[in-house]
Amino acid sequence: ELGWISKVYVNRPAVTRHAEQIKKWKTVKGNWQAAWLLKAVTCIDLTTLSGDDTPSNVQRLCLKAKRPIREDLLKALDMHDKGITVAAVCVYPARVSDAVNTLKAAGCDIPVASVAAGFPSGQTPLETKLAEIRLAVEYGAREIDIVISRSLVLTGQWEDLYEEIRLCRAACGEAHMKTILATGELGSLANVYKASMIAMMAGSDFIKTSTGKEVENATLPVGIVMMRAIKEYYWQTGYKVGFKPAGGIRTAKEAITWLMLVKDELGVEWLTPELFRLGASSLLGDIEQQIFYHVTGSYALQHELAMA
Repeated sequence: ELGWISKVYVNRPAVTRHAEQIKKWKTVKGNWQAAWLLKAVTCIDLTTLSGDDTPSNVQRLCLKAKRPIREDLLKALDMHDKGITVAAVCVYPARVSDAVNTLKAAGCDIPVASVAAGFPSGQTPLETKLAEIRLAVEYGAREIDIVISRSLVLTGQWEDLYEEIRLCRAACGEAHMKTILATGELGSLANVYKASMIAMMAGSDFIKTSTGKEVENATLPVGIVMMRAIKEYYWQTGYKVGFKPAGGIRTAKEAITWLMLVKDELGVEWLTPELFRLGASSLLGDIEQQIFYHVTGSYALQHELAMA
């Protein structure tokens, strides 16, 4: 429905000003902070997307995904019996089978997510993108993170963008699809809003900020614009689409800021793994460190916390 996006205007100074205000929000402390951090853990897509990924480091990632926080720390918070795990494990298609097998052997039902569709550049033929998606699903991925062709946004080819995402959605089959907009390469916040709308119209279950490989990844202004698009789409259709900021989110404080922003813009109902994810690789380490400090009053030494 091109009428939805034909006259979109984004007030960039207002968005930027709102983002600056968000940075000044008072953060939570004590037990409230621990609770928010545990909520953040349950929304993390624990990720490794390196050229030197091997079966062994994917296996380590999966075991950390099953037990993201040390058992004694959870017992101290009376949360040891709440089944706290991360939301998903995210890897390249070639490593999906390793992750699926490890989680199955560990008796864990955490879904495996796979990037696909020419990640991270999107500069591959559509036929190749669709084949990669189908292979990732065949290997056992239950969630697919596709990446759009930025050139279609930059040249205003909205119908072609819609068709590409629609075909990717069809190739995913029963798997959930997260559409990565690579917002740092879209040129303007108006394009971010339009691409968000097109992605949702084409059937995306989530819209995601970044691949983590761009110069600029998840930023608060971009998050605000994408969440406003999600809200508008919900008002128009009654269908809730999830949101996933990814790239550059490394600290517990940043994670809480994103959670608070989602609560402020979209409401408490979006603060579940079904509608909100944090794409991160090093974030979990800082969250566990902060929980360790909350419980013990001191920071953990490097060898005291398991690596992800």
